[in-house]
Amino acid sequence: MELGLTGAKALVTGASRGIGRAIAETLAAEGCALALCARGEEGLAKAAAELRGEGATVFAEPVDVTDPAALAGFVERAAGELGGLDLLVSNVSAGNVKGPESWEASLRGDLIPFAGLVEAALPHLEASDRAAVVAIGTTNASDTARPAGANSYSALKAAVVQHASALAHALAPKGIRVNTVSPGPIDFPGGAWETIRTSRPEVYEEVLAKLPIGRYGTAEDVAAAVAFLLGRTGSFCVGVNLVVDGGLLTRVQY
Repeated sequence: MELGLTGAKALVTGASRGIGRAIAETLAAEGCALALCARGEEGLAKAAAELRGEGATVFAEPVDVTDPAALAGFVERAAGELGGLDLLVSNVSAGNVKGPESWEASLRGDLIPFAGLVEAALPHLEASDRAAVVAIGTTNASDTARPAGANSYSALKAAVVQHASALAHALAPKGIRVNTVSPGPIDFPGGAWETIRTSRPEVYEEVLAKLPIGRYGTAEDVAAAVAFLLGRTGSFCVGVNLVVDGGLLTRVQY
């Protein structure tokens, strides 16, 4: 299927590994020029070099997205290097942090970077004729009964989904589509579920038993959903929260 992404200029945060890296690889394969950032300079440089080796145009810069000024500066430099921006993917997260500081960490690491990214990129998106934004959420934002329980990660990811929906309806008249992809259990090297698989195998097997599809998801599964929403294939999707979870959630997806 032709996604219509060839020649698009895409910015992906948290792109050095895992889901972000898979999204970057998928968009590069579809013909996008890329602007990538992550906190880890070494991992980002490796990812950028490998993507360039496959023929992609890549601008990469280490950025701490919890610093609003640094993130806004990266957006401007990325637009300058690529000659504009068409696509945004907000993939960063503070993760499932613990302790009394977790709420501020999730606010600064999940919601604020997404809001700031869109705000900084808005002039460039308004100038594009193919503008689209995808925020990465989580199924934890939709189900309080899962093992994660009550925590800042789930609550702030729910805020990301709500803000994405509000932005979608505000920006659609300007030709900018905003949607969310919410992954369920995704197992990739260095990720949380790999750690659980080795340190708490009973939990890993318990969740696996709840997946009707019979397997954990991959980073590539999530990347494919993101590419669908960013491309011509998702051109009538506005404010969608696309769940990619192998059937973990049992609620009806209205």
